[in-house]
Amino acid sequence: MSKVKDLSLAEAGRKKIQWAEDHMPVLMKIRKRFEKEKSLKGLTIAACLHITKETAVLMKTLKAGGAKVALAGSNPLSTQDDIAAALAKEGIEVFAWRGVNKKEYYWCLDRVLDFKPDITMDDGGDLVTRIHMKRKELLKKVIGGTEETTTGVIRFRAMEKDGALKYPIIAVNDAYTKYLFDNRYGTGQSTIDGILRATSVLIAGKNFVVSGYGWCGRGIAMRAKGMGANVIITEVDPLRALEAVMDGFRVMPMSEAVKIGDIFVTATGDKHVITTRHVKNMKSGAVIANSGHFNVEIDVEGLKKITKSKRMIRPNVEEYLLKNGKKIYLLAEGRLVNLAAAEGHPSEVMDMSFANQALSARYILKNKGRLEPKVYKVPSKIDLEIARLKLKALGVKIDTLTKDQTKYLSSWKEGT
Repeated sequence: MSKVKDLSLAEAGRKKIQWAEDHMPVLMKIRKRFEKEKSLKGLTIAACLHITKETAVLMKTLKAGGAKVALAGSNPLSTQDDIAAALAKEGIEVFAWRGVNKKEYYWCLDRVLDFKPDITMDDGGDLVTRIHMKRKELLKKVIGGTEETTTGVIRFRAMEKDGALKYPIIAVNDAYTKYLFDNRYGTGQSTIDGILRATSVLIAGKNFVVSGYGWCGRGIAMRAKGMGANVIITEVDPLRALEAVMDGFRVMPMSEAVKIGDIFVTATGDKHVITTRHVKNMKSGAVIANSGHFNVEIDVEGLKKITKSKRMIRPNVEEYLLKNGKKIYLLAEGRLVNLAAAEGHPSEVMDMSFANQALSARYILKNKGRLEPKVYKVPSKIDLEIARLKLKALGVKIDTLTKDQTKYLSSWKEGT
């Protein structure tokens, strides 16, 4: 029933999944627990996630727990076809292939939803909004969902505010063991990886402009600085801008940064962060990439209108010859460069993110009927459990409070 590009790619995908399993000890420990307890028995889970080897480890973990799993890709260019094939061979329903158009993308979402899920797992919010807007008949069966990204959480909080959200969502993105590591170290490394795979340019000495200084932006800036770039931050939030200054980065408006930047990366979650006005003022040869979830941060349609001609000069690199004579290089069609031009986050980071997904699914089931249609944080008990498991896997030991210390922290009478 699955629809993937080519099932003959399954063996190559299986080997990559095995590599990820060897580097995701926390999720593998949870899998053993799920397999023994059958924690998700009887559940149908519909997921819309980037189909990578790490996602495959999560899907196999959910299946080991007794769940029936159906998976669609959450971005047209992020599906790895060999992984999709391997999962289909494992008995997981997969509807995804790299390069889907918009019509095919939503067709895949609808096929996943045809399984009538009890729980949804989303990456960006398209699956949940599809249910609320086009597949409302499914709402009565869904008991809850999870969301992986900042972008999706923003959408669901807006839905909650408008009274439009009809079932509870666990904001996996907001777990400490997710955003402090996945968003910062994962996005930082994988974004640089995507840029290097696509362009092979030297980072050292370049003016590297990062738009947005949230946790993803912080990670990208950190890694670019580590490779010798002169990092410039653009921001709209005064607190984040101030933090970037204190972290040693130059901060300026995008209108100034475009005049001196060599490489530009957007990571804001908002639209038209780089506009045609900005592009016209860039240096010839500038490289533009996006690391946000949706391909709206760079005004690609506007870019086409000020272009004389364009060509694919390298895989994932389009050369735009502007009407003013300048050449601008757009990576991965303006989609998330770390997944479209590379493999996404390292397995070791996704180990914690997807451990949150698995345990949040179990939490939703255990609390069926008790949660209101709101956006919830991952319970701190789950967050701390994942942190402890990760430390143990790394062979790191930490101190514990004595009874006297615990008593002191809970009292107010003892002072100077």
